[in-house]
Amino acid sequence: MTHFHMHSTTDPMTGRDIPDTAGHPYVVEGEHYHDLTIYFESDTTRKAYLDIPVEKVGGEGNLHRMLDNPAADMNDNN
Repeated sequence: MTHFHMHSTTDPMTGRDIPDTAGHPYVVEGEHYHDLTIYFESDTTRKAYLDIPVEKVGGEGNLHRMLDNPAADMNDNN
């Protein structure tokens, strides 16, 4: 089984890089063998990220399934 675990050290809410992630809040999106750890500058930006309403296709923690769920009006011919 192929395993990957990625780390994002750019706070998605501010766009700022976090060179030293020690002590910074984070969220793990995905499943055990296919997950992404996203680091945040502060608890405030982490909370703002978690408060973004998104369609939960496969339940909590299934980011890759959300990304694989295109909108119904998506046109592959563009």
